[in-house]
Amino acid sequence: MADKPRVFSGIQPTGRKTLGNYSGGFRQYVQTQDAGDAFFCIVDLHSITVEYDPADLRSSTLDLAATLFATGLDAERSTVFCQSHVTAHAEAAWLLSAVASYGQLGRMTQFKEKSDRHDFVSAGLFTYPVLMAGDILLYQTDLVPIGDDQRQHLELARDIAERFNFRYGETFRVPDGQFPSVGGRIMDLQDPTSKMSTTLSSEQGAIYMNDPPDAIRKKFKSAVTDSGREVRYDPAEKPGVSNLLEIMSVATGEPIDALAKRFASAGYGDLKEAVGESVVELLTPIQERFKQLRADERALQHLLAMGAEKARRASEPTLEQMYERMGFAKPEAGRHFGAARPRGL
Repeated sequence: MADKPRVFSGIQPTGRKTLGNYSGGFRQYVQTQDAGDAFFCIVDLHSITVEYDPADLRSSTLDLAATLFATGLDAERSTVFCQSHVTAHAEAAWLLSAVASYGQLGRMTQFKEKSDRHDFVSAGLFTYPVLMAGDILLYQTDLVPIGDDQRQHLELARDIAERFNFRYGETFRVPDGQFPSVGGRIMDLQDPTSKMSTTLSSEQGAIYMNDPPDAIRKKFKSAVTDSGREVRYDPAEKPGVSNLLEIMSVATGEPIDALAKRFASAGYGDLKEAVGESVVELLTPIQERFKQLRADERALQHLLAMGAEKARRASEPTLEQMYERMGFAKPEAGRHFGAARPRGL
């Protein structure tokens, strides 16, 4: 095993990215990029499992690339790439579907929630947790930094790895998740019992990464709080206030207990104003960096191409092992499993 762990995580490009994506995703990526050999993937293949606009997918892929770099990822210290640029991901998903359980896929909470909201439910929506497992396992991943809502999918990936290893011999490392102790699940400002969502939250319920400062302040001023006037962290009894304290802790790095003490004698209005200002202070430099990066599409595409080449080299040995151990005949001399011509955006 390498001295440093292999880190992998992925995020879909479609949908407006929220403060919840920052807290559970982007923030963790930056914190872990020096913890080991880090791979961060724009999982564009996952985005086609529900109805989408092709032009939006192309644009949002570059938007997300710019956001990843704007929040602190460094192309020299991390491998940042598009899933569709590395064909091993699609191949691994098909191979792993042979060891994934139909029953397990049917029990996936996110599949149940999303399928209830769509008249047409694609087969891809049902099987995409297998693709996610392939994303992770291809890189012999040790550590997966993700938000709390992805626990079930990671457990499935672990089960698939163990089943494959049992049937075909030791092939995959069984990855562990890394979940933030604070901010793993940021809640909706208008419904603090529900997760802040790119698709389900109202405009006032979500803080988007590209919201202007005044919009951010206004949303926090109208945030739903709780009965009584006591500021304390208690998600069960005071979900609204607890969510605000957690958001401010994410934005400032200050412990929740210290924030609760500071605002113990203040009103909810003072807390809302302070949280809003802390989020503005957090997001403003990110937004400025995003604009600079997004203005140069050619440079972004170059960075993604560099990342894809590194990802192809890293994933190829595992894909070859999968084919060989599952009993496929080897390609002719000079060729190899998973060989594909590189493609651009």
